[in-house]
Amino acid sequence: MKIVPSGEGRGRRTGAARWLVCLALASILGGCASTPRVTRTASDEAVDLSGYWNDTDSQLVSREMIDDSLSRVWIEHWRVANSDRPTVIVGPVRNKSSEHINTRTFTKDLERAFVNSGRVRLVASRDERGEMRDERLDQLQNATLETAKSMGKEIGADFMLIGGINTIIDAAGGTKVRFYQVELELIQLETNEKVWIGQKKIKKIVERSRFRL
Repeated sequence: MKIVPSGEGRGRRTGAARWLVCLALASILGGCASTPRVTRTASDEAVDLSGYWNDTDSQLVSREMIDDSLSRVWIEHWRVANSDRPTVIVGPVRNKSSEHINTRTFTKDLERAFVNSGRVRLVASRDERGEMRDERLDQLQNATLETAKSMGKEIGADFMLIGGINTIIDAAGGTKVRFYQVELELIQLETNEKVWIGQKKIKKIVERSRFRL
């Protein structure tokens, strides 16, 4: 029979115990990672986890900028001269930032703000108009004469809204500052006159924890 010195036996038992503890911790952490905790919240509640551009920024910026554009003198001048609400189309808003931003969601928020104001008429975008024309053409070929919608009766826009989103990033240590600048312009289509220029700035300070699991 081989006799193991008592010190060597204790060392082996200690090593095995440590291995079991590490295995247990790995199982616990792995289980936590594979089972995320989900909490439902209201869709209009402001939630900012990463500091990146998000749905809250899109909604707040679109509402504030459209409200500002409709409070300026150009709209009253138009209504006096034409006895009608101006017709607006939302054109491209370009992402000039250093991150991915879903500008389509932002343009839809802009359209919603225009429509909800009740002060302008909003027409469909270029892509949407193409789909509507295809549908009218299909109706002329397949629907009854009484219900088919005719071509050539679209409403032309008087003004187009265009713009862009820019970012500036500044970082030091575990702190990062994200600066967003949104610029929008409303242009009269017939004359290319810019009747309104708006700018909205957002600054976010993001601090990273020094302790990570």
